[in-house]
Amino acid sequence: MAADTTMSNGQETASLNGEPATKRPRDSEEVESLRNPRPPQNKVTVVLGAQWGDEGKGKVVDLLAMDADIVCRCQGGNNAGHTVVVDSVEYDFHLLPSGVLNKKATSFIGNGVVIHLPGLFEEAEKNLKKGNGLEGWEQRLKISDRAHIVFNFHQAVDGIQEQQRQQQAGKNLGTTKKGIGPAYSSKAARNGLRVCDLVSDFSIFEEKFRMLAGHFQTMYPKLNIDVDAELQQLKVFAEKLRPLVTDGVYFMHKALTGPSKKILVEGANAALLDIDFGTYPFVTSSNCTVGGVCTGLGVPPSHVGRVYGVVKAYTTRVGVGAFPTEQDNEIGELLQSRGREFGVTTGRRRRCGWLDLVLVRYAHMVNGFTAIALTKLDILDTLPEIKVGVAYSVDGKPLPSFPANMDVLTRVSVTYETLPGWCCSTEGVRNFEQLPPQAQDYIRFIEKFLQVPVKWVGVGKSRESMIKLF
Repeated sequence: MAADTTMSNGQETASLNGEPATKRPRDSEEVESLRNPRPPQNKVTVVLGAQWGDEGKGKVVDLLAMDADIVCRCQGGNNAGHTVVVDSVEYDFHLLPSGVLNKKATSFIGNGVVIHLPGLFEEAEKNLKKGNGLEGWEQRLKISDRAHIVFNFHQAVDGIQEQQRQQQAGKNLGTTKKGIGPAYSSKAARNGLRVCDLVSDFSIFEEKFRMLAGHFQTMYPKLNIDVDAELQQLKVFAEKLRPLVTDGVYFMHKALTGPSKKILVEGANAALLDIDFGTYPFVTSSNCTVGGVCTGLGVPPSHVGRVYGVVKAYTTRVGVGAFPTEQDNEIGELLQSRGREFGVTTGRRRRCGWLDLVLVRYAHMVNGFTAIALTKLDILDTLPEIKVGVAYSVDGKPLPSFPANMDVLTRVSVTYETLPGWCCSTEGVRNFEQLPPQAQDYIRFIEKFLQVPVKWVGVGKSRESMIKLF
């Protein structure tokens, strides 16, 4: 049925089949609803790393996931590693949301995640052998049809690129070689392949896959890709994957606008590894700050609620890059040894140093933390005094902000506040008042500097060792 328009007194009004349309006046209730729209039905709670990763996000997510209806991953890939300890069983997650251990919750891998399918199913099998926590995981996992796929040749290219950087510049980026950067490059170049491609017409998928593999072989002549073998493997994964796939936008919309649900978002990596706001180029290839929640899940900003920043009571970093408060001495060795600071994903030794509050304050500027979860306080138990970085300067001149230029960051001098240690074990403590006064002062110092309350304090590996302050 066609509509046309007529002009009347300089005003254009729509008409239907030549009949003039009458304007319906808005009633007061309609006007009021437009001026004051209803607040969002449900809001997501977000957990993000506030340093360079490895802060203990998995433990915080596991704690909150016990009461959640949906637990989501919004970005990254299996370059992230989260450890969760339940009933003395240690589970390692890389692609699966840490909340998958809650058998009453749905776990969701969003469109912002890049998925290596062999890694996903190997991870599930590995954790199934550790205990009964993961039983029935397929029935409670959903995967966005818009998520991009990491292929084996992406991982091979990642290794080649690291070799080239080492040969050409004498240093690499320290990637996990999990193919994350090349997969996100394919996504940005618009020749990547998504989950929806794999579970639809496989003949079309095969054609696109061969083109993508050929593209990388042209760029890297030494790259050896067994295209037929990988296609055969992917055809098997397509069948295993199909029951898990959903339209992620509609899944999240239904969760956000339907009956009351508790929705938890688990960020991978951390603020200082963000592709835009991190210590570029020594970063990951996704947005692991709060903006990645919206783009990686299809969540409108109005539905973002509490944002919890996870902060380790000292600072660690895997790989290369500037690290102003690093302690390449006996203090660093003590933190590394007591904290068992080895990467969950790579097993690499983490570099260790004092807590850098300049860095954490910068992360707060970007993310707007509602509250802080302070982890691994117990690692500081044996230190007679503890230093905290509170200001930067270069060539004797104070820096007003966290620098974007990594050449500048490598040259900063750090101003420290020295606080007394407590020299006793905090591992058995289960409420704030039982902590030594010096440990309480350390926490209050962090709160005052950041102007953000500390909501949880971790003094051990299990979920029971998280002290809740309010």
